[in-house]
Amino acid sequence: MGSIMLTRVQKFFWALFFLTLPFTSFPFLPPAVGGGALVRPLSLYPLAALMVLVTLPGLWKRPLPKTLLALIPFVLIAVASGLISLFAGIEPSLGVSVFDRVLRALLTLGIGCAIYVTVALLPETIEDLRFSLRWLYTGFTLAIFWGTLQAVYIIRWNQEWFQLLNRLQRYISIRRLFNNRISGTTYEPNWFAEQLTFLLLPWLLASVLTGQTVFRWRWRWITGELLLLIWTVALLPFTFSRAGVLNLVVLAFVSVLVFRPAKKKDPAEQARVRVPLLRRLIEAGLAIAVVASLVFFAGTKNEFFARIWSYWDLKKSPSLSDYLEYLGFGARLTYSETAWNVYTAAPVFGVGPGNYAFYFEEKLPERPLAKTVEVLRLITPEQGRNRLVTPKNFYFRLLAETGLVGTAAFFAFLAANLGCALYLWLSPDRRIKFWGTAGLLGIVAFLFAAVSFDSFAIPNMWVIFGLITASAWVFRDPAQLETTEQTGKLNLDLPTQSGE
Repeated sequence: MGSIMLTRVQKFFWALFFLTLPFTSFPFLPPAVGGGALVRPLSLYPLAALMVLVTLPGLWKRPLPKTLLALIPFVLIAVASGLISLFAGIEPSLGVSVFDRVLRALLTLGIGCAIYVTVALLPETIEDLRFSLRWLYTGFTLAIFWGTLQAVYIIRWNQEWFQLLNRLQRYISIRRLFNNRISGTTYEPNWFAEQLTFLLLPWLLASVLTGQTVFRWRWRWITGELLLLIWTVALLPFTFSRAGVLNLVVLAFVSVLVFRPAKKKDPAEQARVRVPLLRRLIEAGLAIAVVASLVFFAGTKNEFFARIWSYWDLKKSPSLSDYLEYLGFGARLTYSETAWNVYTAAPVFGVGPGNYAFYFEEKLPERPLAKTVEVLRLITPEQGRNRLVTPKNFYFRLLAETGLVGTAAFFAFLAANLGCALYLWLSPDRRIKFWGTAGLLGIVAFLFAAVSFDSFAIPNMWVIFGLITASAWVFRDPAQLETTEQTGKLNLDLPTQSGE
C-alpha cells in the first residue's frame, strides 16, 4: 500500500514538473532558491520533491546511463575554474564579489544538472516516456492559449483587453507584457519563442513525421500533436523574435529535407524507400514559404520586426554588418566579441563561471560604441545600470568562463547525447525512431538557440537532453516493446480507419 502511494506521489510531482515548465520567471519564488534572478522556473518546486523521492535514491539503486556520466567532467572543470578565479585578485563590481558570482553560477549549473539527472532517471518504461510528453504538451497548451489571448491585442489593439491581461501577467511572470509582442508565460518574447522552438517543436514535428502519437484520441491522420503543431507555428511569429523565427525556419527545413519519410505501399519495404533529393528540396522550400508567409503577416503588425526585409529597400549600399546593426544585433555582437577577448586572455580554464562581467569593460572591442546604446548604458554609472552583464551567447560563455577545456567537456556531453539520438533514429521500428527523430531535432534546435541564451538554469536544453538519455536507456532493452504491446499500453501508430 505504501509503495502504491509513493508511486502516485511521484507521478503527481512528475506531471507537475512538466506542466510548469513554461513558467520560467515565476514571481513568487523565495530569494533562497533564486527569487532575485530573472530566471525563476516554477518547475523548481516539483523538481525539489522529485530530487528527494526519485533522483537521489535512484543514484544508488540502479546503474547510471553513460550519457549522464559524460556530464561529470564538465561540472568538475567548471568548479575547478571557479576555485581558481577566487585567487585571481578580481575586484568587486557593483557591490558583487567574485565569490558571489561564482557561487551563483555554480548554483544555476547545479539546478540544470538536477533537471537533467531527474529527467534522465525517472522514466523506466515506454509508458513513463509517453506520460512525460503528455504533460509537457498539456503545460504548453496552457502557455500557448495564454499567448493566443495576447495575440488578440497585437492583431487588433484594445487597451482594456491589454490592461486586463497585463494585470493577470503579474501572477505569472515578474515582467509586464509588451504592447507589441507576446511573451506567453515567460519573462520576454524571446524566451517564449525559444521555449516553443527548442522544447516543444522537436517532439511535435517528430510525431507528425513518424506518424506517432502519445494520446488515445485521433481521427485518421489527425492527432493532438498535429493540431498543437499548427497552433504553435501560427502563434510563434507574434513573439517577433528573430532568433525564434530563424529556429522555426531551420527546423521546418531540416524536418522536411532529412526526416520526412516516403509514402510506402508495403511496410516491409520501408527501409528501401527513398525520396529524390530534388523533391525533398522543393518540399522543404514550400515549408519555408508557408512559415515566411506567416512571418510576413505578423511583421505587418510590428515595424521593428519588418526591418528584416525592409532594410534592402531603404539602404543604397547594404552590407552584412550594417544589416545586423539595423536589426538590433549590434549589442549582441559586442557581448560575443568581448567574450572572445576574455577567452583569449585565459584560454585554458577561462575566468571562472559568472566572472565574464568583471572583465567586460576591460575587454570591450576597440571600436566606436555610439550606435550600441545598450552597451553604453552598461559601462556608464547611470540610473538603470543595476545588473551585471552576461555574454547572451552560450558558446561564448563556455569559452570565456570555462575555457577550451570546459567547452570541450561540454561538447563531449553533447556528442554523447547525439550518439543516443542517432541510435534511436536508426532503428527500423518507427516507435523507437520517433524518439530519435525528436532527439536529433532537439539537438539541431539547441545548436541554433544557443547563440541567444547563456543561462544554465533555463530548463529547455536539460529537459531535451534528459529525454534523449531516458529514451535511449529505456529502449536499450528490446523487451520493452514486447512487454508494452502485451499489456496494451503502447498504441502509437496512426490508424488506417476513422475511429480505430
